[in-house]
Amino acid sequence: MQYLHTMVRASDLDASLDFYCDKLGLVEVQRYASEGGRFTLVYLAAPGDVEKARAGGSPLLEITWNWDPESYSGGRNFGHLAYRVEDIYATCQRLLDAGVSINRPPRDGHMAFIRSPDGISIELLQAGESLAPAEPWVSMENTGSW
Repeated sequence: MQYLHTMVRASDLDASLDFYCDKLGLVEVQRYASEGGRFTLVYLAAPGDVEKARAGGSPLLEITWNWDPESYSGGRNFGHLAYRVEDIYATCQRLLDAGVSINRPPRDGHMAFIRSPDGISIELLQAGESLAPAEPWVSMENTGSW
C-alpha cells in the first residue's frame, strides 16, 4: 500500500491557491480540469518533495474545486494536514506577516496550527528537536479553534 494524497475541497480556488502556495509555500505539480464533471483538481507538493512528487513518488495535497457553488463546513471534522518545517518560528512569522492567523502559536518551539480559507486545520511541526521557547510566541494566546 502506498499513500497517494489527501483531498480537501475549496470553495474559492484562487483563495485556496493563494493560501497553500503563496503563503504556506506548497508548489503546484499537476492540474486537471473536467468540463463534463465541472471540477478542477490541483495537486500540490511540499517544496522538498516536488521532484519526487512529479515522478509519482511523494504524497500530494489535492485541492478539489467544484465549478458550481457549494457551501462547505466542518473543516475541523476532517482532522488536519501536517507539515514538517525547518524553523517553526520563521514559518509562523512569515504566515502572520501574510495575514494568516496562528490559531495555536508555537509556544513550545515545536507545534503550531493554522487554518485554510475553508477551515482545514494545518499542523506545523518543527523538524528535529524543538526550538527553545521564545517571544512573542510564548505569550501568544490561542485564536479560534484548531
